[in-house]
Amino acid sequence: MSLPYANIKLFPYEQAMLGKLNPEGYGSLVDMFLQACRNYPERVAYTALGQDILFAEIEQMSAGFAAYLVNEAGLSRGDRVAIQLPNIGQYPVVAWGVLRAGLVIVNTNPLYTARELEHQFNDSGAVALVALAELLPQIEGVIPKTGIRRVISTSLFDLLEAQPLPESSLRDLTSLPQALAAGAGRELPELEIGMNDVALLQYTGGTTGPAKGAVLTHGNVFASTQQTAEVVDIDPDVAEIVLAPMPLYHIYGFTMNIVSTFCAGGHSVLIADPRDTNAMVQLMKQYPFTAMAGINTLFTSLMQHPEFDEIDFSHVKGIIAGGAALVEDVANEWFERTGSQIFEGYGLSETSAVLTGNNPSDRQLGTVGKPMGYQEIKIVDEHGNTLPTGEEGELLVRGPQVMHGYWNLPAATAEALDEEGWFRTGDVAKVQADGFVKICDRLKDMILVSGFNVYPNEIEAVVSTHPDVVECAVVGVPDEKSGEAVKLYLVSSNPDLDADTVLGFCREQLTAYKVPRHVEIRDELPKSNVGKILRRELRE
Repeated sequence: MSLPYANIKLFPYEQAMLGKLNPEGYGSLVDMFLQACRNYPERVAYTALGQDILFAEIEQMSAGFAAYLVNEAGLSRGDRVAIQLPNIGQYPVVAWGVLRAGLVIVNTNPLYTARELEHQFNDSGAVALVALAELLPQIEGVIPKTGIRRVISTSLFDLLEAQPLPESSLRDLTSLPQALAAGAGRELPELEIGMNDVALLQYTGGTTGPAKGAVLTHGNVFASTQQTAEVVDIDPDVAEIVLAPMPLYHIYGFTMNIVSTFCAGGHSVLIADPRDTNAMVQLMKQYPFTAMAGINTLFTSLMQHPEFDEIDFSHVKGIIAGGAALVEDVANEWFERTGSQIFEGYGLSETSAVLTGNNPSDRQLGTVGKPMGYQEIKIVDEHGNTLPTGEEGELLVRGPQVMHGYWNLPAATAEALDEEGWFRTGDVAKVQADGFVKICDRLKDMILVSGFNVYPNEIEAVVSTHPDVVECAVVGVPDEKSGEAVKLYLVSSNPDLDADTVLGFCREQLTAYKVPRHVEIRDELPKSNVGKILRRELRE
């Protein structure tokens, strides 16, 4: 049974904190969006593929798309619309159009396989899909197996010049320019969209089974943006320029560049393919950017580019790291070469991307910072007992940014959320005496060696300091004597580096039971769409 679309019951603590975060009295994300459009109509909101798009243009096009969805496509309040687009200008147009029509966004990775698409479309109950035209050949085989009845296709260059609709076997296929033209000038019905209405189904990575859809309301995403604004120096009188390499379909890219930066009057420079390091470096040289988010692999790749030191970092207020533990050597080299700090943060899809963060006035390298305001956290043991400061256990959080459950999965929801709104993150952490939080590892990634807990993050951090190691990952493998043993995978810049040298390095810095039993040197390690090393694939 699906969660109801409207009037989701708020936990008392969540409701109280949401009220404190909303002194302006915004009714929904749409209210905040429209206010930004009124405040900054002639500012550039997005740059994509060399094209600048103004706030007024985003408002006009999203209104047309919303009108199309309701009047022409026949979608009803609460229907789910999947968006399968990279970081291009069409994404904010479509996303805000969906929300303005009272519908729910299903963020969908353009790199998904047919099997993954079929699962997500059916699980979410999506009835419409907006997808890149180049993806249609794969989509054609998936749509007949789902409940999707309308597909809107867009070419990369549709906002520069409308492209012809591709040939396709799909029925009810419409191009985005056709949809915008059909909705232009049409009025939307009066809709009372509230903070308790669902805004997103944000699917998790599916590391322990099929991906689950985290149910995030307008209030959840709004709270996330306001919690961040409390600790980030954003001047609404100045158009901040924020580079956007993180995918917009990822929860952090969505909250940062679709909602936060936009509603603060900022300018997002969309990076369509962050794996194209050369193209990204050229954009970094072109724009006097003030902020950016990324992960270790992105920072490392950028610093290896021959023109990296030509980039002007003098306008940068901060670089945000998330998605994987920040390697201290990477952060230190970045600062030495750019003069700008990397601030590590932590969050999950289920917490609308926000939980803890370092900031310019309060930073401690090696931690994920202090908890954001307007929430509570605690560390518990395996029995749910709260642990004292400094002890390791599972991190729990409750607050206005925490999801309302997993779509259509009451058992998984009950396991993750208790009756007071406490969410189990699945991460092992400790809160230091100074209030900074240190993430030890994922519970499911923890390795049990002869009864001792071994955290891959710790070993990876040590191995990463070896001058010949480019990147590495640690997993547990079955072992007859110790139950599990540590296996290290790495990529090296030195073709002569061997396993014995690596093991000798580890023995100098790690307790015996933490030293890897097995070492495998590879040309590359498997990564997710945002560049995060996939331990689960190494385990398989």
